[in-house]
Amino acid sequence: MAMQKPMRFLLLVVPLLLTAAFVVQARGQATLSDMREAGLVVGNLMFDSNDGVLRYDGLGTFIDKMIAVPDAASGLIAPCCLTFGPDENLYLSNPPGGTVLRFNGVTGEFIDTFVPIGSGGLVFPLILVFHDGYLFVGDTGTGAIRRYDAKTGAPVDTFIPDNSHGMGVFGDLQSFAFGPDGNLYVLSQIDNRVLRYNGHTGAFIDEFVPGNAGLDQPAGVTFGANGMLYVASNGSGEVRRYDIHTGSYEVFIPGGGTLAGPVGIAFGPDGNFYATSIGSSAILQYDGKTGAYLGMLVQTGSGGISGPRTLEFKSKTTVCHMAGGNLAKGKTLSIGYWSARDHLRHGDTLGKCK
Repeated sequence: MAMQKPMRFLLLVVPLLLTAAFVVQARGQATLSDMREAGLVVGNLMFDSNDGVLRYDGLGTFIDKMIAVPDAASGLIAPCCLTFGPDENLYLSNPPGGTVLRFNGVTGEFIDTFVPIGSGGLVFPLILVFHDGYLFVGDTGTGAIRRYDAKTGAPVDTFIPDNSHGMGVFGDLQSFAFGPDGNLYVLSQIDNRVLRYNGHTGAFIDEFVPGNAGLDQPAGVTFGANGMLYVASNGSGEVRRYDIHTGSYEVFIPGGGTLAGPVGIAFGPDGNFYATSIGSSAILQYDGKTGAYLGMLVQTGSGGISGPRTLEFKSKTTVCHMAGGNLAKGKTLSIGYWSARDHLRHGDTLGKCK
């Protein structure tokens, strides 16, 4: 059914994955105590009063609304796509504002506009991926992936050019992820394709999944510890996993079941598989090896969740612990995500000691 471009933003661009970084932990590694200490951060967007960045512990208990919108300090309008950076802070794309914003990864306090509007040609930023010293930003307004310095936000280059291999339609470029083979896998939602690029040069390699292969509005992508590519079809509620060496696939989660409108997908610290379900306003949990349904991690409506688009687990956080407030005695610690709140309250700082 034909749609005008503004409607395409609401139905296609907004339902996408932001969990661009992938978790590669062994199944069963995290205990219940570990999961309770871990953070689950969700970008919730339905253009209503519940919009914002919601936080839960790793067992699905609602903790707080980390960032509410509209946010006057940052100008955040659409809290869709998020990721944690190497500095432990939280980065959000702000598509209508054309910016990438940085917030304290524990307190949610606005820090700065990391990538300003128009920087490096940026038009409509969505997916954010930190990789190899760069921040890669999916510009769904032009079908490009732009690259920025991971420390300063300064533009480096256009890694994947505008309108690359038919991705010029507004809202087409959705999620992407770097694979264990070093290549970049990009979802072209409107044409139901997965495109593969050289992860070092940006050169186009092939259509890893062609448009006639059965995907239905692919919106989420991640890699598992097994090296396989997982792709969520927003239109069918199906998740497939692909062997990146042969291109063969199997259905990991069948369509037509409990999963309705998956966008964000990720492996948790416990090795299980998690997916946002926009149709049921929940986050669902599956066995990380078999895909068997294990129930709702985040119950329908918990914490005001209504349009979960992207999710990311945060198990550990790095802080600089300063004994007695003495900077000279600072010691870098890796601690549980929720424990970091107490450390910051007592004068420690986020990130490694300088």
